[in-house]
Amino acid sequence: MSTTSLQYSPTITEDTLNLIASSLSQQGHIILKDALPTDLIDELLTTAINYEAQFKRAGIGRENQHQLNRVVRTDQIRWIDATNPIEAAYLCEMEGLRVAMNKRLFMGLFDYEANFAHYPSGAFYKKHLDAFKGETNRILTTVFYLNEQWGDTDGGDLVIYDLADQTLLQVKPEAGTLVVFLSDEFPHEVKKTFRDRYSIAGWFRVNNSSVNRADPPL
Repeated sequence: MSTTSLQYSPTITEDTLNLIASSLSQQGHIILKDALPTDLIDELLTTAINYEAQFKRAGIGRENQHQLNRVVRTDQIRWIDATNPIEAAYLCEMEGLRVAMNKRLFMGLFDYEANFAHYPSGAFYKKHLDAFKGETNRILTTVFYLNEQWGDTDGGDLVIYDLADQTLLQVKPEAGTLVVFLSDEFPHEVKKTFRDRYSIAGWFRVNNSSVNRADPPL
């Protein structure tokens, strides 16, 4: 039986939330080891593997600009399903993070969208930005890793750059590691992986609704 439930409560401590807020305000990014409970990590990985048949090739761009491009990325994704109690537990953790960052940094984060990402052996994602200033409502990016016993020769590192194209961070996709960074300030890429690699990518958004446009789309 799953150890999660519909009554799941966030586990990230106030001290850790304070650390995240401080790092985002000073550096714009943070890497946290062992960010979430081990049982939740195991259940998320099992869920991703069990639903692998539902994964689809990932594309680039949004809405009418969306397209598949195997030169840029070759991973597969499945959007998080809030009706699944395991996935709902992860969303609960991220909701706690959203509320905390709004309280501490006044970021105006409105909602959160996320997907499982599967990188089969040989897959990659070339350097890109998750948001461009003035063109999107993605504000804060999260990446959470689910991979046990990831070796140095397994590849698949996340590399984060500054806007001057200098390498800032290189992150091994080890289970329990959470990366959080400002979406429009840090180009990043996923290096080629040499074994199956699983993660959850997510984005906190602001509300860009107007009289003529609902956001998110209805």
